[in-house]
Amino acid sequence: MESFLELIRKRRTVRQFRAEEIPENLLLELADLGRLAPSAANLQPLEFIVVSEPEARNRIFPLLRWAAYIHPAGNPKPGQEPRAYIIILVNRAIREKGYEYDVGAAAENIILGALSLGIGSCWLISVDRERVKLNLGIPEGYQVDSVIALGYPAESPVVEEFQGSVKYWKDENGTLHVPKRKASEVIHLNRFGNRI
Repeated sequence: MESFLELIRKRRTVRQFRAEEIPENLLLELADLGRLAPSAANLQPLEFIVVSEPEARNRIFPLLRWAAYIHPAGNPKPGQEPRAYIIILVNRAIREKGYEYDVGAAAENIILGALSLGIGSCWLISVDRERVKLNLGIPEGYQVDSVIALGYPAESPVVEEFQGSVKYWKDENGTLHVPKRKASEVIHLNRFGNRI
């Protein structure tokens, strides 16, 4: 079994998924990992909708925007669409602003939990929020923050050393390459400027 640190290093966004359903109990467990994430002042303004029913998935899919740098090559191909979504909601009666930190912690819990189960994910913030609310019957007072698309991976993106551009790209074999800045460029030891 992989160590937790190896899972973090291995995590990449997946946008092509196998046509294999994810068991509902695993999806509910992933949403629960989001619930258990840290929350500022422990206010816990987040709620989660698990969408796994095919008809509901089909209504959500066109409301999402995928991989702007390589559009349309980054869009899931027909038959490789996500098998589930977890919608992250903010209950505005609990918290009006500053909830973004809670969302980040909850999303990362869900994403890493999914990876530990062999499930790929794509965290989407380019979402038609109003139409998602209408499609899922989300009442006033709740805000759709983001959507995590889930499925068993049908691709294996790789990390590339940053070469002056943050834009990810696909090679002639369809492999997604994701540039990351070097640790020596972004980590300072004890004071700014002391690079590792």
